[in-house]
Amino acid sequence: MVLAGQWSDRRGPLGPLGSGIAAFGAGLVVAGTAGGMWVFILGRAVQGLGGGLVIVALYVVVGRAYPERLRPAIMAAFAACWVLPSVVGPLAAGAVTEHLGWRWVFLGIPVLVVLPLALALPQIRVRAGGPVPGTVDSRPRTDGRRRIRLALGISCGAGLLQYAAQDLRPLSVLPGVLGLALLVPAVLGLLPRGTWRAARGLPSVVLLRGVAAGAFISAESFVPLMLVTQRGLSPTLAGFSLAASGATWALGSWVQSRPRVEPYRERLMTSGMVLVALSIAAAPAVLLHSVPVWTLAVAWGFGCFGMGLVIASTSVLLLRLSAPEEAGTNSAALQMSDGLANVLLLAAGGAAFAALGGGAVAHAGTAVEGASSSHPAAFAVVFLPMAAVALFGAWVTTRVHERRQ
Repeated sequence: MVLAGQWSDRRGPLGPLGSGIAAFGAGLVVAGTAGGMWVFILGRAVQGLGGGLVIVALYVVVGRAYPERLRPAIMAAFAACWVLPSVVGPLAAGAVTEHLGWRWVFLGIPVLVVLPLALALPQIRVRAGGPVPGTVDSRPRTDGRRRIRLALGISCGAGLLQYAAQDLRPLSVLPGVLGLALLVPAVLGLLPRGTWRAARGLPSVVLLRGVAAGAFISAESFVPLMLVTQRGLSPTLAGFSLAASGATWALGSWVQSRPRVEPYRERLMTSGMVLVALSIAAAPAVLLHSVPVWTLAVAWGFGCFGMGLVIASTSVLLLRLSAPEEAGTNSAALQMSDGLANVLLLAAGGAAFAALGGGAVAHAGTAVEGASSSHPAAFAVVFLPMAAVALFGAWVTTRVHERRQ
């Protein structure tokens, strides 16, 4: 992501976009033809590298190719493009695996990319190719290398923290401390100045993205496990209970794209974070067997609607508050905040869950047995703090605009 941001700012988004798509496709081919687990992991790593290049470059393309009034609609379209694969993807992957084999789940995707890529790249070259006209990059080359080193520090630090949180033993302190030592200075060096104190404007937008995504996605990770172990649902039914929420996420993204709501964007974001907090706080209610399971699906639908309002709006505001020649660097910071918060909050939630007697289900047929190994309080101690984090995000939404004169 850091590489894509610098590359996009200095030479335009076409290079990182094309390279990212090529790396993504190559990773899929390596994974699909892998003869061993390590080769498969390597393929997935290359695929992830390509995905990081693509998402940052796409934000720069939106900032360069579309006027500000159209950007909310583009971000809503991004959400819609995410919903369709999330609904159709598992079914299609299952059918392909059953009839052709699992390898074709990976090998078939690059073929689907060729046509849209052939149509899009020429237009991107015309509308957003090259550096921003009339600007000169005054940053020294050493600054770029420093940022790459800091990005590696974030990756290693986050990995060490996640590893330490998986097994709460005295020996876990060492990788945890080392992870923090790598992570803290790297994050301070890569995110906009003032992010951690919620300074007004761009820093608060970047912070809000991490708070919203981290709290919601971390909480959502425990929902299927709770439904399986505490309410006896099969893993399939537990997953289906959240499947429809993607549509409400897309609906929230569509609502924020309407021109008539633009003057109220900050209020929409505040309302969205409140919905997220309430949906997370409502999740432990299904630990009571008198509460119907479907109430969680309804609550999660409202939470996803709130996420649609917030996530798309942070993307819109980031491009609005970024100078054209800094859109890549700032887009990379937004994506890093998103991913890093997911890792850290999920690790913290997992550690708290394990410390209070949480367990996991090894197989759908052992759901009842698994229920006895997961203490209900372990789920509550995950959801309620995540709801508090989301409420903090509601306050951050009041600081996403520059101070009015």
